[in-house]
Order: sequence, then C-alpha cells, then structure tokens
Amino acid sequence: MLKCHVKNCTDPDKQYPLRFKGVKIEQIEYEPNEEFLVRMLPRVDWNALVKTASDLNIALPSVVPEDPANNQEFLQKLHTVIMETHITEGSMVCDGCSHEYKITKGIANMLLAEHEI
Repeated sequence: MLKCHVKNCTDPDKQYPLRFKGVKIEQIEYEPNEEFLVRMLPRVDWNALVKTASDLNIALPSVVPEDPANNQEFLQKLHTVIMETHITEGSMVCDGCSHEYKITKGIANMLLAEHEI
C-alpha cells in the first residue's frame, strides 16, 4: 500500500494505493496479538486496506465495526491481512501512470530511474 512517486504521474488521486499485479502470496502463520491490532487500527487507511485486500481476494468489511476489540472474527481477518499475508513475487502498479514497481523475494523495488524523479 505504497504511493507512486513518479514525477509526471498523470493523476495524483490514483497514486495510492498501488494495485497488485501477478503476485505470489505466501501465508505465514503468526500468533495473533489482538492488543497490537486494536492499537494500530486508528493509523490504518481503512479504505485503502479494504481495496488492497480485495485485490488479493481477501474479504474485509467495508467499515470497521463499532467495537473492534471485542469482535473476534474481525480481528482474525485483520490479523490475516496485516500480519500473515506476504507478497513474494509480482509487482505493484500505479493506476495514475501505470508505472510498475517489481517485487522480488518479498522486497518491492521502489527506486525510480533518473528521468522519473
């Protein structure tokens, strides 16, 4: 969920979130930490997370429940998306300028060529 930084990106409103393309996903199980998830929730751009999760075929509710700390199903879905879903290969694409940021071995290459800066 990173933002495109290409200098001449045609539509700044479409620079974020980047869209995943041709990705390989690895699910790695971790022990849930509900307290961490609840504390982190106010810092999350929920609409961007829902859109990104949807691109990965992971369903999240369109809005955060009123009492997320006591909603086990919600916390499990959030945990799965944020903590256990790892993109290992593929790319992230800007919908504004179609620039692709390659992902190799789980690392996104966000470097731009000199003419793109």
